[in-house]
Amino acid sequence: MLHTISKDLGKHQQQHLLQFIDELDKPEQDKLLNQLNDINWDSLNKLIPEYVLQQPQTEIPRDLAPAPYFPAVPQDVEQQKLYEQAEAVGTQLISDGKVAALTVAGGQGSRLGFDGPKGTYPITPIKEKTLFQYFAESIARINEKYSISLTWYIMTSQLNDSQTKDFFAENSYFCLPQSSVKFFIQGTMPTIGYDGKLLMKDSSSLALAPDGHGGTLLALKRSGSLATMAAGGIEYISYFQVDNPLASIVNPLFLGLHHLKKSEMSAIMLAKTGPHEKLGNFCISGGRTTIIEYSDMPDELAEAVDANGRLRYIAGSPAIHVISRNFVEKLTANGHLELPWHRADKKIPCINSAGELINPVEPNGVKLESFIFDAMALAKKTMLLEAKREDEFAPIKNKTGVDSVESCRKMLIARDRRRLAQACIAIPANSAVEISPRLIVDDADAITYASNNNINSITTSLEGIYLK
Repeated sequence: MLHTISKDLGKHQQQHLLQFIDELDKPEQDKLLNQLNDINWDSLNKLIPEYVLQQPQTEIPRDLAPAPYFPAVPQDVEQQKLYEQAEAVGTQLISDGKVAALTVAGGQGSRLGFDGPKGTYPITPIKEKTLFQYFAESIARINEKYSISLTWYIMTSQLNDSQTKDFFAENSYFCLPQSSVKFFIQGTMPTIGYDGKLLMKDSSSLALAPDGHGGTLLALKRSGSLATMAAGGIEYISYFQVDNPLASIVNPLFLGLHHLKKSEMSAIMLAKTGPHEKLGNFCISGGRTTIIEYSDMPDELAEAVDANGRLRYIAGSPAIHVISRNFVEKLTANGHLELPWHRADKKIPCINSAGELINPVEPNGVKLESFIFDAMALAKKTMLLEAKREDEFAPIKNKTGVDSVESCRKMLIARDRRRLAQACIAIPANSAVEISPRLIVDDADAITYASNNNINSITTSLEGIYLK
């Protein structure tokens, strides 16, 4: 293998990757050679000139138009009937075991000042339950409510896979059946210096990075998860990211509309708060749904308004999807998935030509990522459903400020206060509230809980109101 790989590296001007091979023991050599053997050089040699040696330019199609969507609130009697039908269909799909949950959880909590997988970050405002526990309790309530055992797929990364699995084992899978929680690992891409040379983490390893959430679909195929889904009768995947605890695990209306409209890939959309909010823009081009990143959207389009003064490109993407399993099988049938790549300039720790570790203070290379929403352009049929931001989107990207731990906790409290209000349960003004999703997982649950327990008011304690 060494001779063949050495010839390949010479052909592609990447000989530096074997510079320290003679200093490595046999296991270290095997590790490096296996990494090099996995590289698709034909593909990489096309990507480096396009995405690394120059700044890629996004071309805005001439026929670009705002994508149509179903509004959060039905606009007429006919649409009301459709939503009622979709709700019933979605409920049946869940009850029949046709739906699996999929959480993308490959990241670390470093931007939050936290050492560990992001899913292990304590997020709830009173009990400080972790993101994983919050989702697990939601699934436990869904299992009870629909008389099912929902399969939960969790995509980890090479960086946090063992830590994540250990965390679940240490917490007894949060009382979920261990067999219903299935982990699979995200793919990787080599990181590349601005000179087009691949970077090395150390003398026995490339500096690899996760290949983006677009890699989810191919990872499902390569891990055997798609085959497991098919064998279990799962037809639909409810996709969300681990850093958004407001996201519905399963949404009957969303699932039902996806099914009734014969969509291959559907998305939740949020009305953007402003023209330059950092959400991708749902658009239509060539009859296909596409997303233009906020950073690529020209100002004249981003700021365009309709006759009512509302943004024309109002539909923003919070990365919440329903995806048909058959669609993923079709896209990955040959073991590959062709999605556009996106460039991210990063500070990448690596070794120099002397084998010394460099921790750069400025970006020194490129990570290439694919995004799952780009798969929508490959679907014959898609569907967008508007959601209320306060019900579905509280991302944790920073410790404070916008899209932060701080803002997420406030939104969790506000959502739980609204649920109690809808159930006609009086609570003290401004008190902190946390409802365990093991008890109440949606608005209807809150009303049922109040009725079954004959509750019309709750008093607060020093720590706030916690319902479990």
